[in-house]
Amino acid sequence: MTALPPPTLRLDLDAEALAHNWRALDRLSGSARAGAAVKADAYGLGASKVVPILAKACARDFFVAHWSEVPEVIAHVPPSSVSVLHGPMSDADCAFARETGVRPVLNSLEQVARWRSAGGGACDLMFDTGINRLGLPLSAVSNPALQGLEVETLMSHLASADEDVAQNEQQLARFREIAAAIPAKRRSLSNSAGIALGADYAFDLTRPGLALYGGVPRGELANEIRQVAHPRAALLQVREIAAGEGVGYNAAFVARGPMRVGVVSLGYADGFLRCWGGKGALRSEGADLPLLGKVSMDMVVVDLAAAPAVREGDWVDVPYNLPTASAQCGLSQYELLTTLGRRFRR
Repeated sequence: MTALPPPTLRLDLDAEALAHNWRALDRLSGSARAGAAVKADAYGLGASKVVPILAKACARDFFVAHWSEVPEVIAHVPPSSVSVLHGPMSDADCAFARETGVRPVLNSLEQVARWRSAGGGACDLMFDTGINRLGLPLSAVSNPALQGLEVETLMSHLASADEDVAQNEQQLARFREIAAAIPAKRRSLSNSAGIALGADYAFDLTRPGLALYGGVPRGELANEIRQVAHPRAALLQVREIAAGEGVGYNAAFVARGPMRVGVVSLGYADGFLRCWGGKGALRSEGADLPLLGKVSMDMVVVDLAAAPAVREGDWVDVPYNLPTASAQCGLSQYELLTTLGRRFRR
C-alpha cells in the first residue's frame, strides 16, 4: 500500500519546556513532590510523547481519569506509579487494577466495598472538601469501612485555587481534619493553581496538570511556565480577491480593496473553534496574518498582505500562548489544549 501522505497540520511539542515546567512546579511544591496529571491524552498533547519526557525529568506519580488511558501510560512508567481518578465502577475495573498494578482512586463507600470485595490492595482515597464532584463526604471519615485500607495517597481537590477566595482556606481546613483521621502514606491537595497558594497547601504530593503544558492559572506562575504546544498549519491556497468580495460563510468579512488572502488547513474540527472568527492572527516568519471571516470546519482564511513571499504549501504558525489565546477567543486554557484534534501530527 502507498504510504500515507504527510498531514497538513503539525503540533510541535517543546520537550525542554515541558521538562522545565515540571521541574519548576516541583521546586515550587517545596518539601512536597510534584506528580503529573496526564489524563485526556496528556491534555491533548499525546501521552505517548509526554509521559517519557516527564519521567526523564524525574516525575514519579501519574494521574489519569479513565481506565482506557492506562495502557499508553504504563508503556513508559511502572504501573505502581499510576492512579486512576474515576475509580472502580465495576468488578472488571478492580480486576484490571489488580492485574496491572495501577492504583484505583476510591471515591465512594460503594467503591471502597467493591475494592475490598475484589481482594483490595494499595489504593488512593479521594475526599470531597467542597468541589462537590467525586469524593467521599466528610461524614464518612469515621466510617468503619475505611479501617484497614492500604491508602497510598489521601487526596482532595481544590475548587477555586485560581481565585483568592475563602473557599480555599475552608477546603484546606477540612482536608487537614481528614488527614488527621485517615492513615495514609501521602497526602495530596494541590493542583497547578494550588501550588501557587503556598506551602500550606502542598502536603506531600502535588498534582499539576494545566501548568505542565503551558497553562497559567494564577499570576504567580506567569514567569515560571513556558509554552509547550506549538500548532502549525499548511497554506492550502493563495487567492486574489477584489473590493466588495466576501470571505467565508455568510460573507462575515468583506474586502474594502484588492487583497491577497490564504486558505489555511485549520478549522473547528481541529479545535480551532468558531469563537476565533475575525479575532487574532496566524503568523509567518514573525508577520501577523489576520484571520478573516468565520472559521470553517477544516479551513480559515487569512490576510497575506504582511507576508508577500508566502506560497501554497508553506507552514504558518498558530499563536498558542495559552493565557493570551484564552483572552482572545474566550475559551479556557484547558479547552484550548484538550480540543486540539487528532489530525495534528504530534
